[in-house]
Amino acid sequence: MVQNQEQNQKTVVITGASSGVGLYAAKALTKRGWHVVMACRNLEKAEKAAQSVGMPAGSYTIMHIDLGSLASVRQFVNSFRASGKSLDALVCNAAVYMPLLKEPLRSPEGYELSVATNHFGHFLLCNLLLEDLQKSPAPDKRLVILGTVTANSKELGGKIPIPAPADLGDLKGLEAGFKAPISMIDGKKFKPGKAYKDSKLCNMITVRELHRRYHDSTGIVFSSIYPGCVADTPLFRNSYPLFQKVFPWFQKNITGGYVSQELAGERVAQVVADPQFKKSGVHWSWGNRQKQGRQSFVQELSEKATDDKKAERMWELSAKLVGIA
Repeated sequence: MVQNQEQNQKTVVITGASSGVGLYAAKALTKRGWHVVMACRNLEKAEKAAQSVGMPAGSYTIMHIDLGSLASVRQFVNSFRASGKSLDALVCNAAVYMPLLKEPLRSPEGYELSVATNHFGHFLLCNLLLEDLQKSPAPDKRLVILGTVTANSKELGGKIPIPAPADLGDLKGLEAGFKAPISMIDGKKFKPGKAYKDSKLCNMITVRELHRRYHDSTGIVFSSIYPGCVADTPLFRNSYPLFQKVFPWFQKNITGGYVSQELAGERVAQVVADPQFKKSGVHWSWGNRQKQGRQSFVQELSEKATDDKKAERMWELSAKLVGIA
């Protein structure tokens, strides 16, 4: 009986599941009976985090991945396959945000680190695990990538010009190989906050391209999600200390956009597991102002995210830079 239960149990891989939204999404999915593979850089931190939120022993497996290293992503895929687990869902949640940098940090491959981690690492992971998702016996397979309001200029948060709105330009940075001295996708001067926004814009474009290329042939449901403003998430740990104190207060009391890490994690779990989220190629949101009983809806994306010609070129260049073209 136990063996049959294990065989029927769905498995989800969640990147960056050792804290914040990823951790609480993992908790919510274990409560739904899923087995969660917590794909994290720090295995000890992930174990302590899982215990701290009460995830039962046996409901999760911790595996190492560093999204900033393409070699690490490939090693993770090999290790996951060696585990013999089926893959029923993939959640690309991990992200780095380093707004105070004066000069870009570089990945082992020489790419600017926020784009390397948030976009290239997940882009490679998605492409490598597509085969595993397709092989899953589950009738409802899903791939979910977390986006952000700050990369969608159809929304107020995406129009804020500090440090600059998300904009991939003509992809000149990618065209030129994206190595030093180049540090921005558009090939312009390094702006760390914009680098983060650009990487998240790439995430949302990636979902649309995955849908266009693979949904009809695989049946996999591809979607992105903005679960609300999680103003106290560890994502902001590299911001000014004052910002870390003021921003949650501002979102709670002024904008009304604040969402707890636990609620955001629950919303991610809904997009992964619940029947009403079976629509592919869309961006799910709960809006910028939170109210009791707030329901999800499909959020319109900007022309920067829906330019099919540029999306196809971004895909081709990214595939070349991560070594799968």
